[in-house]
Amino acid sequence: YGLDAVDEKVDLEPSGDPFNEISLSPDSGRPANAMINAGALAVVAMLKGGGGKSAPRRIVDFYSRLAGRRLSVDQSVYDVEIRNSDRNHALAYLLSSFGIIDDDPTRALKNYLRQCSVQVTCRDLAVMAATLSTGGTNPLTGEDVIDIDSVERVLSVMMTSGMYDDAGSWASNVGMPAKSGVGGGTLAVLPGQAGLAVYSPPLDRHGSSVRGVETCRRLSRDMEMHFVRAARSGGSAV
Repeated sequence: YGLDAVDEKVDLEPSGDPFNEISLSPDSGRPANAMINAGALAVVAMLKGGGGKSAPRRIVDFYSRLAGRRLSVDQSVYDVEIRNSDRNHALAYLLSSFGIIDDDPTRALKNYLRQCSVQVTCRDLAVMAATLSTGGTNPLTGEDVIDIDSVERVLSVMMTSGMYDDAGSWASNVGMPAKSGVGGGTLAVLPGQAGLAVYSPPLDRHGSSVRGVETCRRLSRDMEMHFVRAARSGGSAV
C-alpha cells in the first residue's frame, strides 16, 4: 500500500503505555504505533490473501524468508491464544468502530493470533534481527527480503516504541532498535553490524524478558553497541 496508506491507519509515536493498553487517538482512532497490540492488529488487518495464499500463509512465508528456513504455526499455541483473547478482541472491535479495521474484526484477530503463534527458535530471531541490520538482506541466504525504506521505518519505530513503556530507559541504557515479546523473546539490531536475540520467559512489569533486557544491556556496555558509541568507534561490534 505504501507508507502513506499505512500511516493513515497507524501512527508513528511512542505511546508510553503498556503493550496491551486500550488507547487509540480520540480523533482518528489510530493506534500510537505498530509495536503495541492495537497497532499490530491494525497492520495485520491490512494484509489480504493473494496469489493463492491466505493472509496467514503470506505472513508465515515472509517470516520464513526473514529466518532463512521454513517456519510454521503452532496450532496448540494458537488454540490457547484464541481462548484467552478477550482484550485483543475488544481492541479489534474498537479499531473496527473507527474504520481502522475495515474488514471482519474477528478475522483480523484470528490472523493476528496465528502470526503470534509462529514457532521460532532464538537463533531464528537473531537471523531476523541480522537481516534488519544488513538493510534487508538475509545474511544466510543472500535474499533481499525487505527494501531499505521499509527497514528504515521498522527500525525507527522499534527504537522509539519497541520496548513499550520502557522505551526511553532502553534507548538510554542499551541504545539499539529492539522489540520484546510477552513470550520471552527479545531481539535487537545494531544497523550495519549485528543482530541479536535472547530468549528467557520470566517478564518484568513492562512485559519484557528480565534476562533479555539485562543481557542486551551488558552486551551494549561491554562491546560498545550503543548507537552513540558504535558510531563513534566506526568499527564492528564483534
